[in-house]
Order: sequence, then C-alpha cells, then structure tokens
Amino acid sequence: MPNQVTLKPSGHIFTVKAGETILDGALREGFVISYGCRNGACGTCKGKLLEGEVDYGKFQESALSDAEKRLGLALFCQARPRSDVVIECREVGASKDVRIRTLPARVQRMERLAPDIMLVELKLPAAERLQFLAGQYIDLLLKDGGRRSFSMANAPHDDAVLQLHMRNYGGPFSTHVFSKMKERDILRFEGPLGTFYLRESGEKPAILLASGTGFAPVKAMLEHAFHLHCTRPLILYWGARSRADLYMNELVERWLREHNNFKYVPVLSEPLATDDWRGRTGLVHEAVMHDMPDMSGCQVYACGVPVMVESARREFTAHCGLPETEFFSDAFTPAPANPAP
Repeated sequence: MPNQVTLKPSGHIFTVKAGETILDGALREGFVISYGCRNGACGTCKGKLLEGEVDYGKFQESALSDAEKRLGLALFCQARPRSDVVIECREVGASKDVRIRTLPARVQRMERLAPDIMLVELKLPAAERLQFLAGQYIDLLLKDGGRRSFSMANAPHDDAVLQLHMRNYGGPFSTHVFSKMKERDILRFEGPLGTFYLRESGEKPAILLASGTGFAPVKAMLEHAFHLHCTRPLILYWGARSRADLYMNELVERWLREHNNFKYVPVLSEPLATDDWRGRTGLVHEAVMHDMPDMSGCQVYACGVPVMVESARREFTAHCGLPETEFFSDAFTPAPANPAP
C-alpha cells in the first residue's frame, strides 16, 4: 500500500507507491531531493529518518555505514517506506522545473578521444530540445531493460546535440559502443537526471574536481560559467592515470588563455615513462588539500569514481573546513564487465 512521506524542513508531502523508493516517489511528484548515482554508491541522497520505518535496500557500505544507520541516516535512492515517514534531507529548488522526458536520439558523431574513451554526439528529433542544467546526466535505455548513465558534456546553451564521454570498462554496453555502434544508430534515453549542477548564486571560489571521464559534467559546468561571464574563481583539478587520459587537455589549456578567473591543475597517478610528465602526481583530492588547506569559503563540485568522491567529501569536510552543504558530487559506478546471471 502507498505511504506518505513528509520532507523536513520544507514540510512538503508526497506519496510513495508500493515497492517505490523515496527518491523515485519524490521525483514522480515533482520534488527534487539531492541525489547522484541512484544506486547506493555515492551518498549524495543521504538524509535522516525522523519518524517511521524503511527498508534500507542495497547499497555500498562506503556510502552508508552501520554507525550512520544507528544515527537514523538512510540513502533515499534505495530506502523504501514500511510506514508513513518523516525525513530530513536537502531539497534542490533549481531543478524542480526541469521536466524529465523519454526521447529517441540518433548517433550523429563518434570520435575516439583516447584509446578507451569515445565521444558520442546524440541528435534529438528536429522539433525537440532537452532542457537541462549543466552537470546533469541522462540514462540510456537498453533493449534488455537495463540503463547506463552518462553525464552531458555540453552546456545547456549549446544544445544542438548531446555530448557524452564514454569509457570502455569492458562491459557489454561498452563493448558494443567500441566495436559495433555506428553513426545513425537510434537510442532512447530518459533525462535530465541528477542534482549535480553548478550553483550560480554567490561569489565563492568553485573547486571543480574530476577523475577520468568525470571531466564530462565539469566541462559542461565550466562552459556554462564562461557563457554567463562568471567572475568567481574557478579552479579545475583533473586527475588521471597517464597523460593520454587527459583526453581534452588542449581545450582546457585554451580556457586558461581565455579566462583570467580560471586555473587548471592536472594530476597523474601513474604517469608513463613516455609521458615525460613534469606536473603534479599522486591522488587528485590530496593535491587540492595541499594547495587549499582552508576551504571554509569555497564550494566543491566532485565527479568521478566513488572512492575519489567519498575521500574528497570526508577529508575536505573533516580537515579543510569545507561545510558539508557546499560539497556537491556525482559518483560514476560502471556496470560490471561480467554481470551475474
């Protein structure tokens, strides 16, 4: 049977259907609570259960520990009400008017940006445009009923096509993209999704932290900020394994020449001897902490592998004075290469 959910501190009330997660019910009724991966990996949707009972669902322990559960915390992308509940969470106002749609799209262009990274441009039907916020993602709807999430790498004003950066993780869909997908193929997607987007109010320095193809939504955020003639300091830290993984480095170097308020720090964790790398090495979030030990007056936007995002969240807030409410994130969780039957 359906259960009622009350959001605090807003007082908004909505109904969750049987078997539906709290997040799914909120989105269906037009309330956007902060979320990212939607699969229990990133912790963005974490909030407090004030009254009632929930089934906590499946999630990664790094996103919700047993100690946090004892304190009443839950991941609302996984939690399903067992009764009427009252929860405390972060609501996102700016994305509530962006309509989530299901649309077809044609593969217009494919280009290898690195040996294991493909740029895929999707063209919508002639009469359609997708309204979205810089940093949001879409879910590609697969024929077997599965979904694959990809952030849009283009800014909202540049919406003639949707640009996706796809890494070859070795799974069935990645293999299809890199060996069989071709231009003019038709795909279906749902979106835009997610609450990872650039907050435009205020003048706080924005630290944009990316690992690998986590650069895609960060690229959209930066191009959106440049388009709006944003004057706040913008600092990009891009972590990768080797030099080839900085797959759009020339574009970022061009931004450096064009925008006085923009800084760029690439960080390689495993540079090759042939890279002749003289830049920063190590873990990208540690480079940020070294350069900015006091983040109390900053905002952070982090996107990439879950271990990087979670480490940055934990250490920036614990050791650098970053307010929890000023950390925005989206964790990429690839599908397994050999999914269980």
